[in-house]
Amino acid sequence: MFDEFYGLTGRPFQLTPDPDFYFESATHHKALSYLGYGMAQAEGFIVITGEVGAGKSTLVAHLMQKIDQQRVSVGQVVTSNLDGEELVHVVAQSFGIHVAGHDKAAALGAIEAFLHTQARDGRRSLLIVDESQNLSIEALEELRMLSNFQLGAHPLLQILLLGQPEFKSVLADHAELEQLRQRVIATHHLEAMGPSELEPYIYHRLKCVGWTGNPSFDEGVFAGLYKATGGIPRKINQVATRLLLLGAVEQSARIDEAMLRLVLTEMASDNAAPNTAPARAMKSAGQTVQDTAIAVDEFAQILAVRDAQIAELQQAVIELSRSVGSDRTEALQARLEEQERTVRHVLTMLIEWIESGEKPRAAA
Repeated sequence: MFDEFYGLTGRPFQLTPDPDFYFESATHHKALSYLGYGMAQAEGFIVITGEVGAGKSTLVAHLMQKIDQQRVSVGQVVTSNLDGEELVHVVAQSFGIHVAGHDKAAALGAIEAFLHTQARDGRRSLLIVDESQNLSIEALEELRMLSNFQLGAHPLLQILLLGQPEFKSVLADHAELEQLRQRVIATHHLEAMGPSELEPYIYHRLKCVGWTGNPSFDEGVFAGLYKATGGIPRKINQVATRLLLLGAVEQSARIDEAMLRLVLTEMASDNAAPNTAPARAMKSAGQTVQDTAIAVDEFAQILAVRDAQIAELQQAVIELSRSVGSDRTEALQARLEEQERTVRHVLTMLIEWIESGEKPRAAA
């Protein structure tokens, strides 16, 4: 919608990693430098960590564009709580290696044979493992064992590990990973973009889809956008997409701070801002408890009156049973039972209302 309105050739702020939109911030420039150094060593592990949405996947996609596919075979794995045996089979699949059955030894043999063949053909092998924070210690040890494969004195497999910040801590602190730590030859943590980088980032992505100045942006939008997103690329993309959509709806050629405030408010109401919903929920819950307490007090007063009436009737039944016939006694007993049914009905309504959260039904 907004791409047509603004004459763009595509969506500039899509969330899917696309190397064509790669923006080299200072932290991404450092990451590429470390990657270049590590790749030149052709061995060991390279570790890149960063917050969710910091641009790790986009960085790798950009790297894949630079790699000579004729000289490097690349396997990519996105993990999710894999144990050691499962990881070995997934690695084989990532390189297109067919392994019959689920035998781990067979899979390891097939991977080693594949790596030997690639080396003899003059090709290097690179394994990229994303979401590494989900790997078990056992799985990480299996990766270390895979890095042991050699042809003569030449290592056959280099491994790039991508993960969220907690993976950095696991790798640094876990006693069982000492041997793997010794094989890490380059590491970098992707930081958020700096405040001065946000405006160039916005314009860079817009120019990638043919932007020529429509829409324009007020200067205050960039400061507000940075404050709202902390400089995390994925968060910037989310807000910027909503800004362009709002601009198209209002047929505006300029994006201003008022529009940014409106978008952020809308996103908060959509639960895109996680700190807003719990506050509302707590307020609602507190009001419900207060309303319930008032209602219980009111019903307690009603029940107290009914209890007094029942006690009086019970005493009357006892006294009259001594002086009147059985017909009168039975009539009074029936009235007493009716009062008891009424009380039970009121109690049932009270319980149903408290459990459902709805207003109580009128008593019949």
